[in-house]
Amino acid sequence: MSDIRVLVVGASGRMGREVVRAVAQAEDMTVAAAVDRCRAGEDAGRVAGIGPLGVVISESLSDVIAKSSPDAVVDFTLPTAVLGNVRTAVRAGVACVVGTTGLTEKDVSELKGLCEERKQSVLIVPNFAIGAVLMMQFTAQAARHFEAAEIVELHHAGKADAPSGTALRTAQLMARSAGSKFTGKDSSDGRSSRGQAEGAIHIHSVRLPGLVAHQEVIFGSLGETLTIRHDSTSRECFMPGVLLAIRRVRGIKGLAVGLEQVL
Repeated sequence: MSDIRVLVVGASGRMGREVVRAVAQAEDMTVAAAVDRCRAGEDAGRVAGIGPLGVVISESLSDVIAKSSPDAVVDFTLPTAVLGNVRTAVRAGVACVVGTTGLTEKDVSELKGLCEERKQSVLIVPNFAIGAVLMMQFTAQAARHFEAAEIVELHHAGKADAPSGTALRTAQLMARSAGSKFTGKDSSDGRSSRGQAEGAIHIHSVRLPGLVAHQEVIFGSLGETLTIRHDSTSRECFMPGVLLAIRRVRGIKGLAVGLEQVL
């Protein structure tokens, strides 16, 4: 069986470098191409710190797809770039794994329609850590038994979006599980510091140096609280999920959201 040819978009970023390393070290994968406006012209392997791979980072995704014929595109870029990148990949007939957060519901709806039209596969993953996926499943289960909950998500200072995609996904899964059961209250004096509300669930975002990716969900009921927390202390913890998504994305019909779709 031939290796899966992977095109990494955002190859010089924090997550992009980790993906290049992980794909290069996987027995069943090859880094076929790399795209990033930063450090274009440099070898992707050198940028990732693993030595030369013979893959030069390019600026144009469409040109690179045509030249490298990848089996899958992996996008870890910015909220402002991801929609256009996924459009390009789908229209070029390539399956796409999306790790960039910040896509709106309208964006996802558009991409879903494009996938159906082109009969292509896209997997959008808010969080690739297996523990984070389990955390979301546990909170959805707990949501059926509590009347209120809030989410605190903490990320490194360079994270571009807030709230995080993981926090939004968690709140959506909790609301789906609990229905209209949750109650949310805001201050009425115009000085609320309650965080952004996703339905009745308030999300508080922290951005500080020294953090990687952390989230806790605090449930409250009469006389008790329950806290479910997940911590990512290194970006390496995301790589098993990324590789799993790459291996299985082509088996998805249309667009799917969440790593649990391929577990």
